Amino acid sequence: MKAVFITGHGGNEVVEIGERPMPERGPGQVLVRLKAATLNRVDLYMRDSGAGITHRLPQIMGLDGAGIVEEVDPSETRIKPGQRVVVHPGIACGRCEFCERGEGVLCTSMQYLGEHRDGTLAEYVSLPAQNVFPMPEMLSFAEAAALGVNHITAWRMLFTKAQIKPWETVLVFGIGGGVSLAALQLAKLAGCRVIVTSRNDAKLQRAMEMGSDHVINGATQDVAKEVMALTGGRGVDVVIENVGQAVWSSALKSLVRGGRIVTCGATSGDQPSADLRRIFIRQLQIFGSTLGDLDEFRNLLTLVRRTGLRPVISSSYPMDKVHAALDELERGEQFGKIAISINES
Repeated sequence: MKAVFITGHGGNEVVEIGERPMPERGPGQVLVRLKAATLNRVDLYMRDSGAGITHRLPQIMGLDGAGIVEEVDPSETRIKPGQRVVVHPGIACGRCEFCERGEGVLCTSMQYLGEHRDGTLAEYVSLPAQNVFPMPEMLSFAEAAALGVNHITAWRMLFTKAQIKPWETVLVFGIGGGVSLAALQLAKLAGCRVIVTSRNDAKLQRAMEMGSDHVINGATQDVAKEVMALTGGRGVDVVIENVGQAVWSSALKSLVRGGRIVTCGATSGDQPSADLRRIFIRQLQIFGSTLGDLDEFRNLLTLVRRTGLRPVISSSYPMDKVHAALDELERGEQFGKIAISINES
């Protein structure tokens, strides 16, 4: 089958487009003929180094995906051949203490597609039936694929960790990235007032068009001061951020007393000043979060069907142009997801 895979670590020179063996479908697994996937920051990380992530080379890239069921067990009743589906990229062991208490996302042996095992930038993928879900019919394959990382990550951050309420104010850093856009969409659906930041005025304008209540340009404005001005000196209830070191101080200073900050990334560095006095004096709550579990994904898909929420697709490339797609992701100029089309015929 045709796939995008890394043969080493470095730049695009280690990313190849070519033939790889078809995945073997085991008992209880589903073979999916993929139609689309989207790029995520971890694709760049795996290309560049993959440090700290157990993997073997060559390895097929890609975390999320959507496509059509090719093969399932005859006894499978939830999904069937020919059905349009979206995949959840986290494959848990089902046996550790966290899996047994229903927290599969904390599994001690978690394997992610595109990180620990072959991923979705390929014509086919095989994975456990529990990780395959009927996709909302009104979405394109690219839009459905985007739900599998960004929207489920934002869902867990907002609803499981921060437990947002409709009357609260949420500050979202780095609008334009997939998780940040998903957080904006979901927080607005929940009834929250949402403030977003970016260093790009065009992205801020688009965020306003999507329903953001206020925007702040982090390149020309002091984020914390602007937040205080917008909230009457109170601060926001919740901060959603995946930037890390560059915005951490502003994020903490923007919170109301007892406020919550949820972080899922550190693209600008992972060693910010802790500001412990502010944390304990103001009794701030800090949550780390990654992806989301299978039940959370099921709930997200239900919400998408009922509300018509559509992920934002910034651009789309065929598999043969994946190098250009990775370059666009690395530049950070996109507004939404960068999609890769697969099996176009």
